[in-house]
Amino acid sequence: MAHLMKNSIAALLLLATPAIAAATTKGPHGEAATPAASVTLTPDQEAKVKDGKFTAALSWHTTSDWSAAVGNGAKDEFARLGIEVVAETDAGFDAARQKSDIETILAKKPSVIVSLPVDPETAPEAYRPALAAGAKLMFVDNAPKGFVHGKDYIAISSADLVQMGTKAGEALAGKLSGKGKVGYIFHDADFYVTNQRDRAFKATIESFPDMKIVAEQGLADPARAEDIGNAFVAQNPDLDAIYVTWAEPAELVLAALRNAGNKHTSIVTLDLSEPLALDMVRGGNVAAIVADEAYAIGTTAARAAALGLIGETVPPFLAVDAIAVTGDSVKEGWNKSLHRDPPASLGGN
Repeated sequence: MAHLMKNSIAALLLLATPAIAAATTKGPHGEAATPAASVTLTPDQEAKVKDGKFTAALSWHTTSDWSAAVGNGAKDEFARLGIEVVAETDAGFDAARQKSDIETILAKKPSVIVSLPVDPETAPEAYRPALAAGAKLMFVDNAPKGFVHGKDYIAISSADLVQMGTKAGEALAGKLSGKGKVGYIFHDADFYVTNQRDRAFKATIESFPDMKIVAEQGLADPARAEDIGNAFVAQNPDLDAIYVTWAEPAELVLAALRNAGNKHTSIVTLDLSEPLALDMVRGGNVAAIVADEAYAIGTTAARAAALGLIGETVPPFLAVDAIAVTGDSVKEGWNKSLHRDPPASLGGN
């Protein structure tokens, strides 16, 4: 019976594929995504990089499990390529602080800076001194407004955003056997990362004839997620599942379900979270969490930076794959995404 059910779900997913095949991930300026795995160095290029005695610095927007994994990926790949990392900073989501960080980094005279800009609108002022000093720039997720690929920066390394949303939809379809009523909480802001993920999820669900989005609400303030979750289940007592645009508001939706004693409405969301994963492994409301391969974003950034340092052209937007993490694949998912075991609460140590 389980074998037949598995085959049935697989057939449903296969039927869904043509409806969403036209959607492909785009970068912040509409750049076509290039698979990160296609960016490689030949042995001759690696030798040229090592002979160059290059140095690198890392300037992050904030500290988190995700940014730590990206940073570790970059540092490991730089070490493999013989590039010394001379500085690493964390701006704490403060654009002015990041500008100061760049100034501090430049005293180390790095050959390249890998960075995630806090605010693309004001970032040009922060990064222009680096260009004037002769440092090359490699970005993660976004680039300063007005900066030109190939002239002002090497490339952008990020996630395959459409793949993330699609896998969230497919995971939910699998959980519900391709049939059910779904609530959809999307990011109500003009942000290319969440917008593409949300749209891909919605398109995937809509490609299943027996799955319906019956409640839909935009979210600008994550703190409102619990109220939205409460309204969804109050107005739709038979709601089978809720999609939440990312993990932080999903934790609040989970709280709403728990407070209501609701054990039948599933949650699917994006980005790893210990509280959500703990609920998932305990067989609670959380059905799946989709994550990008953060460590691979870092290794890709370092690899592209190395190519840029030796004068090679790199495609503008490099996208790593996504993974769907379920209750029985938490350890595998954490290692694939963050390159480390999950927390002890999830049986990682």
